Amino acid sequence: MTTNGGFEPVFCTIVPPHVLDRLARNEDPALSGPARRTLERDAFERTRRRLTTVIGAPAAAPPAGRRDGHPHRTIYDARHRTDLPGQKVRGEGSRPGKDATVNRAYSGLGATFELYLTVYRRDSIDGRGMPLDATVHYDEKYNNAFWNGEQMVFGDGDGEIFLDFTIPVDVIGHELTHGVTQHTANLAYFGQSGALNESVSDVFGSLIKQYVLGQTAAEADWLIGAGLLAPGVSGTALRSMKAPGTAYDDDVLGKDPQPATMDHYVHTGSDNGGVHINSGIPNHAFYLTATALGGHAWEKAGQIWYDVLTGGKLEEDALFADFATLTVRAARERYGAGDELQAVRKAWEQVGVRTL
Repeated sequence: MTTNGGFEPVFCTIVPPHVLDRLARNEDPALSGPARRTLERDAFERTRRRLTTVIGAPAAAPPAGRRDGHPHRTIYDARHRTDLPGQKVRGEGSRPGKDATVNRAYSGLGATFELYLTVYRRDSIDGRGMPLDATVHYDEKYNNAFWNGEQMVFGDGDGEIFLDFTIPVDVIGHELTHGVTQHTANLAYFGQSGALNESVSDVFGSLIKQYVLGQTAAEADWLIGAGLLAPGVSGTALRSMKAPGTAYDDDVLGKDPQPATMDHYVHTGSDNGGVHINSGIPNHAFYLTATALGGHAWEKAGQIWYDVLTGGKLEEDALFADFATLTVRAARERYGAGDELQAVRKAWEQVGVRTL
C-alpha cells in the first residue's frame, strides 16, 4: 500500500530499468559494473519502501516556525554511502557552498516548490508545507535518482554513460512530482496507470524547467534529462515529449523504445508493464495540447492536467482513456467550449486515445 492506500508502494527512478538492464549486460565492466550495482541498490530500496509503507512511516510535519508559502529545504550528503539521509550540508536560507551538486539540488527543490505554489497555489508537494529533503552523492557511481516516498536521492552517475543527476532541473521536478501524485491521485504504478504516473512527472518536470527558463511552449525543447547523458553517448536525453522514440540511439544504450501513439503501444511484463515506455503516449498528448495553445505551457495545458491530478475524480487504476476524458471535462469546466477544449480533444485523437 502507498501512503494513500494504492495498490503498490511507489519507488520511482528516473532511469528506466530496461536501460540499466542493457548496460548491465555490456562486456565492458566499466559500464556493466555500475549498472548492476545500481539495479541491486534500486531493488533494495524498492523493498525497503514496501516494508516502510506496510509498517507505516510517520507523516512529515512542517517544522516549527515555518511560514506558509515558503519552502523548507534540507540537503544531505551521503558521501558515497547508502545510509539515508546522510550528513546535513545545507539548510533553508543558508548560502551556497563550494559543492555544485548540493547547490543544484537546493535550487531544484526551490524551483519545484515555486512552480507549484505560484502557478497552482500548492504549498509544497503535499499541499500542507511538507519539508523538502534531498540526499546527494549517493553510493559509488550510482546511475539513478529516485523518490522513495519521503525524500529525493541523487547519484553522481558513472561518468561513462550518465553524469550527475542534479544537472537537469526537470529530473528534480519529475521525481518530486511523484510525491505530488502520491498525495493526490496516487496512481497505481503498473500498466497504463503507472505510465500515467510517469507521464505526469515528465509533464510537470518539463514545466518546471520551462518556468525556470521563462520559455514558451514553442521555445521549449520538451526533453526529459537533457544534459544527463555523457558526451560519448549518442543521444540528447532520456525521453522526448515532442518526438517519443528519438531521445537516444546508441550502440550501448540501444534505441529509445517510447511510442508516440497507441498504434505502437508496447505490451511487456517488465518495468511494471512498461510504465517508462508507454508514458510516451500521454506525454505526446500533453506536448500537442501545449503547443496548440501556445504561450507558457504551465498556464493552460498545465492547469488542465493539474486539475485532473488533484480533482479527486481520477481513479488509482485509471487507463489512458479515463485520464483523457477527465482532461476534456477539466478543459470545458475551466475554459468553456473554446480553443482549450478543442486542443485537448485533438491531441488525444492524434495519439489514438478515445475520449468521451
